[in-house]
Amino acid sequence: MDKLARAVIVNPMNGPRAHVIITGGGLNGPALALALAHAGLRVTVIDAMTPDLLRAESFDGRAYALALASQRLLAAIGLWPQIREQAQPILDIKVSDGHAGRGASPFHMHFDHAELEEGPMGFMVEDRYLRRALLDAMDSQTHRLTMLSGRRVIAQEVSAGGVLVRLDDGTTLDGDLLVGADGRKSGTALRAGIRRTGHDYGQTALVSAIRHEKPHAGTAHQFFMPAGPLAILPLQPGNRSSIVWAESHARAHEINALDDAGYLEALRPRFGDFLGRIELEGKRFTYPLNLTMAESMIAARVALIGDAAHGVHPIAGQGLNAGLRDVAALAETLVLAARRGEDIGAAQVLERYAQWRRFDSNALALATDMFNKLFSNDNPVLRTVRHLGLGLVNATPGLRRGFIREAAGLTGDLPRLMRGQPL
Repeated sequence: MDKLARAVIVNPMNGPRAHVIITGGGLNGPALALALAHAGLRVTVIDAMTPDLLRAESFDGRAYALALASQRLLAAIGLWPQIREQAQPILDIKVSDGHAGRGASPFHMHFDHAELEEGPMGFMVEDRYLRRALLDAMDSQTHRLTMLSGRRVIAQEVSAGGVLVRLDDGTTLDGDLLVGADGRKSGTALRAGIRRTGHDYGQTALVSAIRHEKPHAGTAHQFFMPAGPLAILPLQPGNRSSIVWAESHARAHEINALDDAGYLEALRPRFGDFLGRIELEGKRFTYPLNLTMAESMIAARVALIGDAAHGVHPIAGQGLNAGLRDVAALAETLVLAARRGEDIGAAQVLERYAQWRRFDSNALALATDMFNKLFSNDNPVLRTVRHLGLGLVNATPGLRRGFIREAAGLTGDLPRLMRGQPL
């Protein structure tokens, strides 16, 4: 730590050093910061993007499927009232195999929220609303929470007593713990010596918002095509849906290079006509799909959350939900340790977090990887297996209910925040 210790340490809190420094201000980082600040810890969030950019309309079109447990977390940290009106309840989920231009296979799964006593299985929320709500909530917690925007971490060093972080503007911060919420290419993990494993799926996701003639009735659709899945996810307000459409890298590049009319022409045979006429709304986005797993979620005075820990295929829409489970587990672990007078950056404290999340995150990565391999092909043998599996789950109430509860995020050892309980 000597090299960084000789730098001028600037404490943005104008008081004691931060308990937790979070690098990466996407969605998981701010959510963790709010959970910790509500519980009395001092937090600094470092984000490479500026608030003006985060609040910009250019984020329109991207949306997230929040499981019911994730919605409870947002309610527990005071965020839900700000986004409730823009949140579309997911009342039904329909999953089917199919081919472009041929329609869905008769073998399918249908999950109805009426089989879940707790309410909707989840909610669709657009990126622009969720990000703005996070920023507004952080602005209301300035006595414990500081946001440093437009800056990047370029160095980090740890000792037995803390962690020092240097930013690209020369500022050096100190804290008890550094949390990496900085995505699949996490610099925090790299600097901590945490290696990654994974592979490329050979697929690119095309993402956009679609306006359609008929109402979606709160139903989310997942069509499994030979090249990759197409998710059609209901949005609020109006007859609008978000699509996440996977194609091979080459084909996705060709489609994205088309004008809007050409893009829609390529989409229609896959989308079908069950929602009537369709048209694009807002911008189009693409991102390559890969699996990238950190070999450890922790290192000396470092913890990883979200995609920095486990970047999975979006086939089940669970990426953000898995990240929010990390948030809930890490927040509960740190707050309980602080209340017991423990050093929250100590190895034994961080190991509790890693142990809590290790099995669940690995199981999710394995499941999404397996489902993509099983469904993203036109192999006649595997297609028969898929049809039998979908039909069996749909015809068996116990299996179907288990899948519904899994989709709602209500299974496993849930942290308090994901049960809607404050820390």
